[in-house]
Amino acid sequence: MTLPAPTLTLVADVGGTNTRVALARGLSVDGASVRRYANAEHPDIGAVLRRFLLDEGGPRPAAACVAAAGPVREGRVTMTNIDHWPPIEKAALAEATGAGVVAILNDLQAQGQALGHIAPARLRAVIARPEANPHAAKLVIGVGTGFNAAAVYDTEGGRLVTPSESGHVNLPIRTAADARLAAWLAENRGFPSVEEALSGRGLANVYSWLFDEDGRPEPRLGATGRITSAEVMERLEAGELRALRAARAFARMLGTVAGNLALIQLPYGGIWLAGGMARAVAPWLSELGFEEAFHDKGRFAPLLAEFGVGVIEDDDAALTGSAAHLLGLLRRGHSPT
Repeated sequence: MTLPAPTLTLVADVGGTNTRVALARGLSVDGASVRRYANAEHPDIGAVLRRFLLDEGGPRPAAACVAAAGPVREGRVTMTNIDHWPPIEKAALAEATGAGVVAILNDLQAQGQALGHIAPARLRAVIARPEANPHAAKLVIGVGTGFNAAAVYDTEGGRLVTPSESGHVNLPIRTAADARLAAWLAENRGFPSVEEALSGRGLANVYSWLFDEDGRPEPRLGATGRITSAEVMERLEAGELRALRAARAFARMLGTVAGNLALIQLPYGGIWLAGGMARAVAPWLSELGFEEAFHDKGRFAPLLAEFGVGVIEDDDAALTGSAAHLLGLLRRGHSPT
């Protein structure tokens, strides 16, 4: 299907605290239209989108896509971290926007859809990527409020980004220290999942575990009574030894998990880390042992050398991915009604 001109679309990225909404034409997201809304101030996604359209002067998008932090099933996603919102459904998007084509993506699927459409200046290399077929499988690993991973495949029918809930699997145990961390997480955080060690709260959890390792009580700081990962990063930048130990344990565990996922998915087209925590630790990964842990797979280490790793440093990547997904739908004949 050939479109006569770039179609006006609406794209949104729903996080646990805020929703960012923008207008797009084709792959181009209008940066001037990006607006942020507090989820706590709105009863559902429909109210957010109606407010956005009102604030923008009443545009009429032909298509709309929402990227949400939660598992999507049959065009429906329940936001586990927004207690007062009902599930997000396609019918609600169509009603709120008047769009004839609507879609819902997991937020990491949207990041995967954005690959190839992000400015090179917004990508940071961590491990050099060997030359590969442009259609080779890719992998996006989200390290933000939570943790997740999604494989990206470019097929004759278009791009496919597979959903998963990879952050809720058990933490891998490679060393005695890993076993002690897993035991501490089980006792103090309920379950020793990858997400409890590698996410927005993960670095803080690792830092708190080190107090236990040193025979000292866990620090009680911040609004929640616990230290935050942002505070740990501040201490790391100030040269605190325990923060450095925590960051090294975090980076090495991230390397181990990324290496495991690489062996499962074989992403010869590259691995991309996305999310706020990924961006925060990106400058430190090389010196903290990420690459060494990534390649530490015994006789399969040469295979790991086939996979490059980078970090997506574009806040609008999920919006761009949502726009790319809508463009693909429109081109495949999902005509707006």
